[in-house]
Amino acid sequence: MNKQLETLAVNAVRILSADMVQKANSGHPGLPLGAAPIAYEVWAHQMDHNPADPEWINRDRFILSAGHGSSMLYSLLHLFGYGGLGTEDLKNFRQLGSLTPGHPEYGHTTGVEATTGPLGAGLGMAVGMAIAEKHLAAKFNREGYPVFDHYTYALCGDGCLMEGISSEAMSLAGTCGLGKLIVLYDSNSITIEGSTGIAFTEDVEKRFEAFGFQILTVEDGNDTEAIGKAVAQAKADKERPSFIKITTKIGYGVPAKEGRASAHGEPLGEENVKILRESLGWPEQEAFAVPQEVYEHYSTLARSGAAKEYFWQQMFEEYGRKYPELKAGLDAYYDEEAPLKLLDDEEFWARTGKAEATRSISGKVLNVIKDRMPNLIGGSADLGPSNKTVMNGEPDFSRTCPEGRNMHYGVRELGMTAVANGILLHGGLRTYAATFFVFSDYMKPMLRLSSLMGLPMISVLTHDSIGVGEDGPTHEPVEQLTMLRSLPNMHVFRPADEMETKAAWYSALTSLKTPTCLVLSRQNLPVLKDSGKEALRGGYILKKESSDTADILFIATGSETGVALEAALKLEEEGISARVVSMPCLDVFEEQDKAYQESVLPKNVRNRAVVEAGSSVSWGKYIGIDGCYITMDEFGASAPAGQLFEKYGFTADAVVKRVRECFAL
Repeated sequence: MNKQLETLAVNAVRILSADMVQKANSGHPGLPLGAAPIAYEVWAHQMDHNPADPEWINRDRFILSAGHGSSMLYSLLHLFGYGGLGTEDLKNFRQLGSLTPGHPEYGHTTGVEATTGPLGAGLGMAVGMAIAEKHLAAKFNREGYPVFDHYTYALCGDGCLMEGISSEAMSLAGTCGLGKLIVLYDSNSITIEGSTGIAFTEDVEKRFEAFGFQILTVEDGNDTEAIGKAVAQAKADKERPSFIKITTKIGYGVPAKEGRASAHGEPLGEENVKILRESLGWPEQEAFAVPQEVYEHYSTLARSGAAKEYFWQQMFEEYGRKYPELKAGLDAYYDEEAPLKLLDDEEFWARTGKAEATRSISGKVLNVIKDRMPNLIGGSADLGPSNKTVMNGEPDFSRTCPEGRNMHYGVRELGMTAVANGILLHGGLRTYAATFFVFSDYMKPMLRLSSLMGLPMISVLTHDSIGVGEDGPTHEPVEQLTMLRSLPNMHVFRPADEMETKAAWYSALTSLKTPTCLVLSRQNLPVLKDSGKEALRGGYILKKESSDTADILFIATGSETGVALEAALKLEEEGISARVVSMPCLDVFEEQDKAYQESVLPKNVRNRAVVEAGSSVSWGKYIGIDGCYITMDEFGASAPAGQLFEKYGFTADAVVKRVRECFAL
């Protein structure tokens, strides 16, 4: 290897990164200047990847958990020739509509494997990718045919390791023995406020050793040969994930910035960019100019990656001939339209006519689905029996049973959700994650990323209201429905019975770009004889009014739908015409055409009441200034569920009384 050319190749990443930040007058130059040798060595000599086919299923994955260093990632993608990311794109760093946004965004820039920015999130998603690789390899690999045989690399910094999600995710990685997960720690001992010594003095290596990682150390972050040897050693350990601590200097090459907090998140300044060129011996003075020999070098590396995929494709074609059933099974794993078959599946939609908790109904639905969707894998944050999220007859995923489909996440809701995102990002699998609804608070940052990335993640969130009962207000969700409904690109289903629960699952499984939250009851709910597939439209008329125009229109969700229906029938007995609209998913209802929305919620009916044991904040648009809120705008209490529903006004008699007061009926 020409050492001089390699130095130029590394410095090209540094220079382009600094130029991007400087032109934008915004960004984070410190990490790219310090970590460029790490990224170069991994991308050039350690990773199997083909810029001409960014979707190759057996490519190595690279996740920049320290997403603020995005200019480094864009420099690499540009130099390797990913997705036509040209010099003009680099010049538009952080500008409106550019392919080079401030933090890496999945689905926006070719070659970006995950949306990162919230520190530590990338580590969690990397664990999910490594789990997916291990599971799919166990399912499909055969001797001599390593269909799935790739590594997941995650580059993190001090901030990633301070965030609690790193402990959740890394602990799980060690427990599961993810031998193909390699964490690269850019250890520069600097954060925004100064030295890490002011708030972060733990022995990180001992911590990761306790998690079950192989620990490796590189003292000089500029020594690409040492970095390469460490990665090779990491690959040699098949039983443990590896943690490589690499000591770097933030802002390397700029004496006024090197090793200082000021290098982290502000442009270097024109004079310092000039000094950087001088200190690195960079031959080009014009911004964004790179010697042709450097481009040719990266092109050669890219062709090497293409050759690796070519040989894999040859093997895969032979695999298909030798194992046609396995090949057909693998193709089915990647068939996004397979869940659509459930629409006409009689067993799936069969009514039992039994009053049950929607969490129990969901559990039964799951165990119908799992036989039709062998690529479904998922689990709970130590609440599987309560969430009803165990796939019966299926083994548990573990270091010794990677073919298992039941995930045990432990009490790690935040990490669980990041891991689930990573499983989906990997491809080939569908997944769900579960906990009590009130603990969606712990999931929310990663659910936000699910929505942002357009991942069809399924969250099973049970114990959905004051129906939790004796556990009291710490476990009784009030504002969580509003929180999740406020997320763009998120479907929040709160079904009222068996058929609505099935509709919610069908919607979740057939979604391609939108995550779904299934919000389910602990207590039994009555059978609604007129519920059905109409719930797939988000909201529908459960009971029509008895006259030409309704005197009152109820909108309800979940366990309160039956209450609203009973109240409406009581009012009808007194000659008051009432319509009941079941609204299991406001988000899906919003996606319907205006004509349908008007047919369900006619504008001429001003007397509207919402009945939901949750915050009133979600509902103003639907019930208007004249509306009546029968909602939950205070914390609950510890008592049997029936007593709580009576105390807070969620009984038919209480609802009738309230609407009479509101509308002088």
